[in-house]
Amino acid sequence: MIGLTQGEENYLKAIYHLQKLFDGPVKTNDLAKKINTKASSATDMIRRLADKSLVLYEKYQGCTLTRKGEKEALKTIRKHRLWETFLVEKLNFGWEEVHEIAEQLEHIQSVELTNRLDAFLNFPKFDPHGDPIPNIDGEVLTRTEISSLAELKVGTKAKIVGVYDSSSSFLQYLDKYQIGLGDEIIIKERFDFDNSCEVLFKGKTLNFSASVASKLRVQIQ
Repeated sequence: MIGLTQGEENYLKAIYHLQKLFDGPVKTNDLAKKINTKASSATDMIRRLADKSLVLYEKYQGCTLTRKGEKEALKTIRKHRLWETFLVEKLNFGWEEVHEIAEQLEHIQSVELTNRLDAFLNFPKFDPHGDPIPNIDGEVLTRTEISSLAELKVGTKAKIVGVYDSSSSFLQYLDKYQIGLGDEIIIKERFDFDNSCEVLFKGKTLNFSASVASKLRVQIQ
């Protein structure tokens, strides 16, 4: 087991997410913004992680996780998403409340605790926000034909399977309209003016802005 600080775990997790977002090396400025720190501090941490063979770093090009670094990042992500699931399913927290708590719990180092938590929850595949939970081997399940609601054509029926924005404000917005994972939705009309859309949801009509539609992850039915 590699001994990592909380800061190192946070950086590895951030690099993992940014790599997925940009599909390539992560720029120092983007990483610093994600971590909410100065670029110079991010550079220092990247070099520390490179010394531990957790990232590959080229000045002006950015950094990428090594296989070793990706493995460590997925361990932290696994813990985070398992704790979010536990907090929602067993302690009745709202899905908008659990991110910050899980940010603290994800740094518990006990592998046995993580594995027992996974078993206790009956080995969930996805967390309360629809994000896949890496399994004990670091494998991540991916859904097929996933897109945002903003991409769907009129008449398309889809199921909400996740969110691209897990901020408290957005999740509270969804709660206001009782929108959750597993709900079905049909695109009734789309407006060229601002790309907003009218949808049929639970027998009633709702209007979604382009911003809201782009943050809903759906699977076509």
